[in-house]
Amino acid sequence: MLQTRQDALGERFKQQRAAFEAQPFPGLDVRKDRLARLLALTERHEADICAAIDTDFGGRSAHETRLAELFVVRAGIRHALSHLKGWMRERRVATTLPFLPGRNRLVPQPLGVVGIVSPWNYPFQLAVAPVTAALAAGNRVLIKPSELTPAFSALLARLAAEHFAPDELGVITGDAEVGKAFVSMPFDHLLFTGSTAVGREVALAAAANLTPVTLELGGKSPAIFDPSCDLDAAAASVAYGKLLNAGQTCIAPDYLLVPKGQSGIVAEKLAAAMAKLYPSLRDNPDYTAIVSDRHYQRLRAMIAEARDAGADVIEINPAGEAFGAAGRKLPPTLVRNADPDLRLMREEIFGPVLPILEYAGIDDAIAHVNRADRPLALYWFGRDGGNQQRILHETIAGGVTINDCMLHLVQENQPFGGVGASGMGAYHGEWGFRTFSKVKPVFLQSRLSAGSLLRPPYGRTFERLFGLLRHIT
Repeated sequence: MLQTRQDALGERFKQQRAAFEAQPFPGLDVRKDRLARLLALTERHEADICAAIDTDFGGRSAHETRLAELFVVRAGIRHALSHLKGWMRERRVATTLPFLPGRNRLVPQPLGVVGIVSPWNYPFQLAVAPVTAALAAGNRVLIKPSELTPAFSALLARLAAEHFAPDELGVITGDAEVGKAFVSMPFDHLLFTGSTAVGREVALAAAANLTPVTLELGGKSPAIFDPSCDLDAAAASVAYGKLLNAGQTCIAPDYLLVPKGQSGIVAEKLAAAMAKLYPSLRDNPDYTAIVSDRHYQRLRAMIAEARDAGADVIEINPAGEAFGAAGRKLPPTLVRNADPDLRLMREEIFGPVLPILEYAGIDDAIAHVNRADRPLALYWFGRDGGNQQRILHETIAGGVTINDCMLHLVQENQPFGGVGASGMGAYHGEWGFRTFSKVKPVFLQSRLSAGSLLRPPYGRTFERLFGLLRHIT
């Protein structure tokens, strides 16, 4: 069965490769038509997409799916449609004096067949947003969605087949073994979104084909409360950012740094903010479940380890509900005084659990962030401009939002991507178009060029002209 799927994958790849070779530089109208069909897929099937994701999660807020996935994708497609003509335009580049009257140009050229491996946590957005960029750049695309969201993956395969020819856009479903075969294909570019550990394996597999990769990974993204911050507003922002999708967000605040002596009051404000967002949990359709039993048990084990180690574990359960064994709703949990050796402090949490740590001063906060791998996101709250500049200049993160959470992700005029262990490369807007294009430098020689005077046989003319060039460059 696996060999059959791998053979089918190979055939799909060859089909797209042949189609690209037959049309290596699709024009503006062709690309806009593909983007328009992608937008139609998004707009016509909203209810189906929400229902499939809800099924896979065992309880996923439709409002969150519409806001964090469908709205974001629509905005990205419309942005691409509005700006694509300008992105595709050949660009003039200055020509240095010795080479005039020749001219320089930059031509953005499609790469070929692009592979996209998307994760389970935002299965629609993190598949279709990179597809938007790849189609805008003129490529053919194959997607491998996560096996942890089978209902959505099957739906995406069906919708792609309804709106696109298989040599334009295709979806390959299957388990982890199919995924390994997928990333081993000789794509012209491969974009992977997922964990850092799997990202390393993807990079190794791609390296065998010298396939360039964009890795959108994760890590422990900090939120920092400066002494100058508005605690109520900051707590409300972090509560929302942490509990969106029940914390199963790659750029969710992973831990919170607060000034020394403030962890108690901050925990109280966070608990109040979380209760305001979700006055009940178990049967509340706004509060999302954990995607799988394995992930649910992993989070529970982390909390149990922290409690056994003497940490102050605060469960937020506003309605006092009994959860029992049914379902995978995990109450928001705050953890104070967590030992740095705990799994909670070493691994990306990816759930509604938030450690609160105290720092002695801005130097201590910066040092704490810099001791760990470089995070995908960083959040700073405060009014002190000097401390804000120090955080921006002295820490390294994939992206930063000041006085809020996650909003840097949805800016189509800015790149989104990680750094170091949190990833490499970027996409969104024109940055995505560039990721999936080869910007080809072109030099156009003039009929009036004097370059032939620098060719053999060398002699007095060469020496005179070469001496002149040395003085003007």
